[in-house]
Amino acid sequence: MISRKSSILLLLSIFFCLSAHAAKELSAKDVLNKTASVLANKTGASADFSIKNTKMGTSSGTIYIKGNKFMAKIPAGIVWYDGTTQWTYIKANEEVNVTTPTPAQQQNINPYTFIYLYKKGYTYSMVQNENTYSVTLLGKDKSKGIGEMVIVISKKTFVPSLIRMRQGNSWTNITISNFKRAKLNDSMFRFNNKDYPKTEIIDLR
Repeated sequence: MISRKSSILLLLSIFFCLSAHAAKELSAKDVLNKTASVLANKTGASADFSIKNTKMGTSSGTIYIKGNKFMAKIPAGIVWYDGTTQWTYIKANEEVNVTTPTPAQQQNINPYTFIYLYKKGYTYSMVQNENTYSVTLLGKDKSKGIGEMVIVISKKTFVPSLIRMRQGNSWTNITISNFKRAKLNDSMFRFNNKDYPKTEIIDLR
């Protein structure tokens, strides 16, 4: 028979074990920090994605990222971004639009832009189930291009599988799969006119 004193000690032991476990629970920002660390791989990474928006419809493709640079390939064309300048190649028109995009404009084509946005100007909340974290970010500034984001992240890999983004009253859903690390050269994030000699370049900066 367990004595009263032993029972109290046992309960205290369980309490402290539970307290220690709770202290190790990750916060929403901890999860986003880990995710950013995984995605901001210095050598680069690639993934398949599908974007769905009520205004733009649905489009699928492959994205290559390295730091804040990216290149996205979709059936309608290719987008290159070298960290400052964006080139958008439109196959149907044989033209390239050159712009300096805002973060909100980048998010429309680069689902990983959030890893550079979340640290400033957002509040966080999170729910979790057995396999994923679901982090919600709300913009503190109502005039922000991206007012709300919901990011579903794997507990095992810290790679996101779904990003939902609200701009005004419009939601964009981005699903992500086949994330892979890669060694990418910086040159692949810049448009090379030699590869598209017949295109018309339109500078919109």
